[in-house]
Amino acid sequence: MSQSRGRWVAVITGALSVLIGVAYLVLITVLDSRGPLQPPPPEALGFSGSGGGEVAVVSPAAAATARPPG
Repeated sequence: MSQSRGRWVAVITGALSVLIGVAYLVLITVLDSRGPLQPPPPEALGFSGSGGGEVAVVSPAAAATARPPG
């Protein structure tokens, strides 16, 4: 009886594994078919549209030595 139960557990586990693998491949195929990723719009990064398009670029060394205002 123990051999039969172990065999069924192995069959069910193998079937679940195959189903998970197929579901993964379907998910990857669907996500890949949507085309290349596009960068988010500037609004999503917290930039306002009224700033004139200027962005301050600070080097890491300058940022490390900068003191907070006040």
